[in-house]
Amino acid sequence: MSVQSPPTLQKLARQTLLRNEAVIISSLEELPTVLFPALFKEAFEGRHSKLVKEMVTTWPFPCLPVGALMKTPNLETLQAVLEGVDMRLTRDIHHSKGKLQVLDLRNVHHTFWNIWADEEDGSCSSESLDDNPVVKVLPRYALRHKLKVVTELCLRPRLDEAQACFLKWAQQRKDFLHFCCTKLKIWAMPMDFIREILNVFHPEHIEELELNTEWNVFQLAQFAPFFGQMRNLRKLLLAPLYKNVFKIANRTGEREDKCVKGFISMFSKFNCLQHLSLSGVHFLIDHMDQVFRSLMTPLVKLSIKHYRISQKDLDSFSCCQSLFHLKHLEMRGVTLSTLDIMPLRSLVEKVADNLQTLDLQGCRMKDYQLNALLPALTRCSQLAKINFYNNDFSMAILKDFLQHTANWSKINVEQYPAPLECYDELAHVCRERFAQLCLELMDTLGTIRQLKNISFATNMCHKCGEQCVYGRENRTCSCRL
Repeated sequence: MSVQSPPTLQKLARQTLLRNEAVIISSLEELPTVLFPALFKEAFEGRHSKLVKEMVTTWPFPCLPVGALMKTPNLETLQAVLEGVDMRLTRDIHHSKGKLQVLDLRNVHHTFWNIWADEEDGSCSSESLDDNPVVKVLPRYALRHKLKVVTELCLRPRLDEAQACFLKWAQQRKDFLHFCCTKLKIWAMPMDFIREILNVFHPEHIEELELNTEWNVFQLAQFAPFFGQMRNLRKLLLAPLYKNVFKIANRTGEREDKCVKGFISMFSKFNCLQHLSLSGVHFLIDHMDQVFRSLMTPLVKLSIKHYRISQKDLDSFSCCQSLFHLKHLEMRGVTLSTLDIMPLRSLVEKVADNLQTLDLQGCRMKDYQLNALLPALTRCSQLAKINFYNNDFSMAILKDFLQHTANWSKINVEQYPAPLECYDELAHVCRERFAQLCLELMDTLGTIRQLKNISFATNMCHKCGEQCVYGRENRTCSCRL
C-alpha cells in the first residue's frame, strides 16, 4: 500500500489563494515570482477566468507558453488570456513584473511548466523563441515593444469557436501586436480569407506548411506570392492540387504552364527547406527536375505519394544534388513497373551512407527491378525501416534479396510483399501456401542476421478489402476464400 506524499507548503498556499480569488487578484503585485507558474496553471485548468486574465496582465516572465495547457481548446479560458493581453495594451505598464514579451499559444510540450512545478526557485527561458520584440512607438498605447503572439493555425471551412474568436481578435489588433504562425495548415478556404490571415500572420515566420486544397493552377498562382515569402519554411506538404481547367485550343494550356513554372520558381526562395512531401500533385508531372534544381538546401526527407511519375521525373533523381543527403525516401503508390529503375538505383547509391527509411509500398515493381536495386540497397548500412508492400516479387527473388542483407545491422522494421506464388490464377490468396512460404523466408533471413520486426503482406482481398499479414502478429482477411 503506497503512502501519498503530503502537499508542499507552496501547494497549500496556492489552494488557499484560489479559495479567495478577490484577495489574490488584489495582491498580484506583491505575489512572489516563484508562485506565479503553478498558480497560473491551476487557475487556468480550474477555469478561474478572472484570475487568469489578471495574471496575464502582470506575468513576470518573458514567455507565457499557455498553449501547452490547452490540451482541449476552451473558449472561456482563451478569451480570458486574450482579455489579459488587451489589458496590457491599455495600461501603462512600468512595474517590475511587466516583462511579458512572448505569448505562445502553440499546443506543444514546453519545459517551462516542468521547471517551475513546485520549485522554490528557478528561471524561465524562452531560448527556443525569438523573443526580441519589435521596437516601435505606438501613440495609442503606452508601450514601446510589441508583444509577440506565437501560434499554429489550421484553416478549415468550419472553424471551431475558439479559433474563430482568436482570428477575429488577431485581425483587430494586428497593428499593435506581433503575430507569428509557425505551422499553417490550409484546407478548402476562399483565397480572400487566406489573404486576410496572411496579412496578419506574416508568411516569413511560417516553418511548416500543409496545403490541402483543390485549387487549379490559376488559384495556385494567386497564392504563389505568399508562398514565396515563406523564406524560413522547413517542412512543406502539398496535397492534392489539380492542374485541370477546361482548355480552349492551346491558350489555356500555355497559361497553365506559365502558372506552374511561376509556382515552381518560388522554391528558390526557401533557405531552410528540408522536408518535402507531395501527394497527388499531378500538375508537377515532367516538372520534378525543376523543383529539385530550384531548392537552395539539401533535402533530408522526400515523400511522393499517389503520383503518376514520368520517366523524365525519375531521371532527375540521379542528377539533382538537392537529393544527395536524403535520410528518408518515400514513394508510396507511385507506379514504377513500366519505368527504367536505374535513376532510383543511382540515387540510393549516393545516399547509402545516410538513408534510414525507404518506403516503396504500392510501386508495383517487378523481379528485375528489385534485382536492379539490390546492389545499392545492400550498401545501406544505416537503414532502420524498409517497406516493399504491394510489389510483385517472386519467391526466388525475395529469398535472394534477403540473403544479401547481412549489412543491415540497424534495421528495425521490414515489410515485404507476399510472394507471387501465394496467389491462384484468379489472384486469390492460398492461405496455407502463404504461411508456408513466409515461414521459409523467415528461416532464410534468420540464418543471415537477427530478426526483429519483419512481416509479409498480401495484396488487398478483392472481396473484403483487407490484407493477410504474416509476422509478429499474423492476420488474415475477414472473408473466406
